[in-house]
Amino acid sequence: MNIENYIEAQYRELQLKGFNAEFSDLYKAVEHSKLREIITTLHYYFTSLFRTMNERLPTGEYGAHFWADPSRELIGIIEITLGLYNALKGSKYAFEIDDYYFDLIKKCRDFLSSSGGSTLPANMAKIDLYYVQPIFKMAKSIIVKKTSTEIAYDMKQIGEGSYAVVYKYKDTFYNRNFVIKRAKKDLSDKEILRFRREYEEMKELSSPYILEVYRYSEDKNEYIMEYMDNTLDSYIAKNNAKLSDSQRKGIAQQVLRAFNYIHLKGLLHRDISPKNILIKEYEDVTVIKIADFGLVKIPDSELTTVNTDFKGYFNDPSLVIEGFNAYNILHETYALTRIVYYIMTGKTNTEKIVNIKLKAFIEKGLNPDKSKRFQNVSEMINSFRAI
Repeated sequence: MNIENYIEAQYRELQLKGFNAEFSDLYKAVEHSKLREIITTLHYYFTSLFRTMNERLPTGEYGAHFWADPSRELIGIIEITLGLYNALKGSKYAFEIDDYYFDLIKKCRDFLSSSGGSTLPANMAKIDLYYVQPIFKMAKSIIVKKTSTEIAYDMKQIGEGSYAVVYKYKDTFYNRNFVIKRAKKDLSDKEILRFRREYEEMKELSSPYILEVYRYSEDKNEYIMEYMDNTLDSYIAKNNAKLSDSQRKGIAQQVLRAFNYIHLKGLLHRDISPKNILIKEYEDVTVIKIADFGLVKIPDSELTTVNTDFKGYFNDPSLVIEGFNAYNILHETYALTRIVYYIMTGKTNTEKIVNIKLKAFIEKGLNPDKSKRFQNVSEMINSFRAI
């Protein structure tokens, strides 16, 4: 099916009934101009027709008559709505219908008649009319409450992992970008608990080097985070040729301070990589923040994963033999040593290191004999100052 042609057909169908922009403020995030006009008008007709239906509702066990003209009009609006809903499903224009109204629409289809009017069911409850909240929401959008009003923002997918999909949206109220991390729908109950725990752990941490999280939604198992400009690997790839030694040292020192704070909180991150270290570029400074605490190790936690398939160049290869359940601070300092080298050189191969002080730092951090490695991040910070 040609999506654009289908939208155009429904637009022309609705044009015959007449457009109405009363609820246009609720659908500013809909990028397609004609789809936005369609959805805004459908909202108006549902509100108007259901208000009329409320005036005819029966009492007790007695039914009531809903006139022929509004019955036919509501049938037509429902057909356009469900036709659009099904046709756009899976496309970039896909939208969702509010659960209450979706159930109401399906219920109406059972008793509405296109001729002679319709008999309203006995004991039918008064319909809630949505004046300040949307009936429709783009599938890739988030609803944000501003006092008594809800505003929908269109979202753009910017990442995906094993457990979650990451979206970006711009909040026009704050004029800032934010990120949504949404758990995938096929996760087990334990995986959902682990996902929720990641949010709770990050919420408890208070450091300029930890990504901020703001709100968790129980309904969708998602949470809002601050938006960062780059991952460490994309930042290095774009700027490696022009970064000075002092700039590199500044970034590496921030990373070490971040993990020193995490360890002082009794946590092990266990997923240290350039993709989980994020960069925010201001006019006068570059700031790093640590993200993705999905594998964080908490003492005595039943949710701490012990059988994770361990991958990644920055991880200690000894874990392949020892097993992920043996992960400890010495594996963490190993990965951090590789991160520091990557920041200082833009390379991952540590075979040819020209700087003698940097070479000594790297050899200690990656020493196969764990007793000779950095035993904690404080040691790394003190040693790094000499480079």
